[in-house]
Order: sequence, then C-alpha cells, then structure tokens
Amino acid sequence: MMKCGMKLLAAAVLAAVALTGCETIEPDAPARAAMNAAIQTEQPGDYFIGRRMYKQDYKMWGWVRQPGQPWKSAKLVMMNEQVKLAPDREAGKLGSDHNYEYRLTGSFSGNLIYEPASDAFYPEFILRGYEVKSTAPARIYSTKRQEEPAVRILLPPI
Repeated sequence: MMKCGMKLLAAAVLAAVALTGCETIEPDAPARAAMNAAIQTEQPGDYFIGRRMYKQDYKMWGWVRQPGQPWKSAKLVMMNEQVKLAPDREAGKLGSDHNYEYRLTGSFSGNLIYEPASDAFYPEFILRGYEVKSTAPARIYSTKRQEEPAVRILLPPI
C-alpha cells in the first residue's frame, strides 16, 4: 500500500513540474501591448483618463488614472457630478457608456465616499468635463467577467 502512495506522489510531482513549463496564450495580448504603448505616448497635462465601469449593484463610476500612467495605477472613483453630469447620466441612459474610455477634466477632492453595496470607501472625483476617447478600448481587466454589469467583481485593472 505504501509503494502505491509513493508512486502517486511521484506522479503528481512530475505532473506539477511538467505543467509549470506550459505557457498560457492570452488572446488580448496584442491589443494590450498596443494600448500600453499608446499610454506611454500620452502627453502630460491637466487631465485624466477614465474607463467607465457600470455595475448594476454598485454606484461607483469607474477607473481614473493620470496620463502616461498604466491602468494598474488607476483609482476606482465615486463621481461628483455637481459641476458636470457624467456622460451616461447627461444622456439620460444610465450605464449606456459601460467600458467607454474618456479624457476627463476635473480633480480629486481628497474626500473618500462610502459606497454601501461594496461596503468600501472610494476617492471622490469632481467632474468638470469629458470627451470620448474610445467606445471599444482594449481590455484592462484580468477576467472578461469583470466587464459584465451584472457580475459583482471589482478587481483592479492589470
């Protein structure tokens, strides 16, 4: 009985070693590489880049980063719309701009805003203006399910 267990253990170790050499091919890799190259060429300035992330159960707006910085540095924000309405709210179609990318003007207030569905606090971004950069930008999440509005995944961009 002991020899059988040792053989199974040896087979498991061998399989683990063999599988660690396998490479996973990411189908979005070329688009992500092009996106990262484009980010590096963004001109510095008094603006931000935003990616709308509409989630049915949450009230945060989406991810905001500084120009030239990677998406993994972005902050998930609550949008203050007292000066300017967010694009989907201005159009009267909540969530219609899900996954759009914007050039945003505005600033972080320094306040943290509580979002009850996630039971967390997020930085407040005061929106002053926007323009659409892309309605179909490259994927910034590690899982495609994050892009589904009904799915309650809040992983940061990669």
